[in-house]
Amino acid sequence: MKRSGIAFAVLSASLGFTWAQPIRPQPEILSRTPIRIPDIPGYLTLKCDFHTHTVFSDGSVWPGVRSEEAWREGLDAIAITDHIEYQPHKKDLPTNHNRAYDIARRGGEELDLIVIRGSEVTRKMPPGHLNAIFLESSEPLDTEEWRDAAKVAKDQGAFIFWNHPGWTGQQPDGVARWYPEQTELFEKGMLHGIEVVNDRDYYPEVHAWAIDKKLTLLGNSDIHSPVGMDFEIHAGDHRPFTLVFAKERSAEAIKDALFARRTAVYHNSLLIGDEQFLRPIFESSIRVLRPRVSIVGDGNARLQIQNLSDIDYELLIADNSETEGIRIPRRVMLYGGKITRLTVESLSNDRTEEKDYVLRYTVKNLRISPDASLAVEFPITVSFSPEKP
Repeated sequence: MKRSGIAFAVLSASLGFTWAQPIRPQPEILSRTPIRIPDIPGYLTLKCDFHTHTVFSDGSVWPGVRSEEAWREGLDAIAITDHIEYQPHKKDLPTNHNRAYDIARRGGEELDLIVIRGSEVTRKMPPGHLNAIFLESSEPLDTEEWRDAAKVAKDQGAFIFWNHPGWTGQQPDGVARWYPEQTELFEKGMLHGIEVVNDRDYYPEVHAWAIDKKLTLLGNSDIHSPVGMDFEIHAGDHRPFTLVFAKERSAEAIKDALFARRTAVYHNSLLIGDEQFLRPIFESSIRVLRPRVSIVGDGNARLQIQNLSDIDYELLIADNSETEGIRIPRRVMLYGGKITRLTVESLSNDRTEEKDYVLRYTVKNLRISPDASLAVEFPITVSFSPEKP
C-alpha cells in the first residue's frame, strides 16, 4: 500500500496535480436568444411577461430562476405576481408578499432585465383574478375584501388588469362573461387592462371588449412550472408575451406605455393589436428586394421578399389585388429571418409594355380585431416583352 501511495504521488506530480489546491469549476456561461421584432417609429418594442409565479405562492421555481429564464428567452421585463390569498407552500416558506420580487429583482439587475413588483388578488368569479403591477408594496393588498385590495392598488398608482377571463377553472364552459363587478372596477378607475391571451388561450370575445372599452391588451404566460416544462423553447416554441411600445427601456416607460394602451400581444404565430402598431411592425420587418421584374412572353419572374423579424407572416390574396394580365400566389408564407421568392406569371405572350401593379394581401396572423386581419400592399413594376421567334 505504501508503494502504491508513493507511485500515485509521483504520477500526480508528473501530471501537475496539487492536492493542496481543489479543482475549480469552469466559469458559468449563459446564452440569450434575442427576439427579433422591430422597433416602431418613436418607440422601442419591449417584450414583457406581466404574469408569473414562484414558490412564494403556487409556483414551483425560485424567484431568481424566473429572471434567468426570461433573460435567456430574450425578454426585456417580467412582473412577479404571486397570489396574495393562495399560499400552498406556507409550511415551508414564510408568507412575505414582497420577498419574491426582492429576490427576482436582484437577479434581474445582474442580467439587465427589468423586474416589476406585482401581486395577484385571487377571488372566485366574479370578480375573478386581478393582477396589480408597479406596486409600492404588496403587503397592504392582503385584506379580506377584494374591493379594498383593488383600492389599495389604485392608491399606490398600480396598473390593474383582469386575468384569464375565459379560464375554465372559473368558467367551465370556457366562455368569458363581463360581470357587474367588472363594470364597478372599470367605472372606478380600477381596471386598466385585460388578458386577451393567457398561457395557450386566446379569447376573441375579450379582444372585442378591450377594443370597445379601450382596455390595454395583454398576453401573459401565467407560468407556474419551469418555463421549459410548459413550452418547447428549444424547438422554437415560446411563451406568450406583451409587446410594449415604450419611449425608453425602463420600468417607468413601460408603466407609461401600459396606461397609454401602447401594447400588442404575441401568441404562437398570432400578433394581436391595433393597426397603428401592427402596421409599422410589419413594414419594418419586410423588404422587397426586387420590386422591378421582367417577363418574356408567357413566362414568369420572381420577386424576392425578405423578412427581417422572427415572426412568420401568412399572407392571403385580397379581392382588390391588381392582377390584370398576371397570376400571383394566393397564399404566401414569409418565414421569419428568411427570403421568400414569389412567382409572377404573365397570362399573355405578346405584350410589350411596362406596368405598375399593387399586390394586395391580408396578413392572416396579424389580428387587428377578432374578425379582421391587417391589409398590406406590395407595389411592383413589371416589364413585358414578347418572346422572340
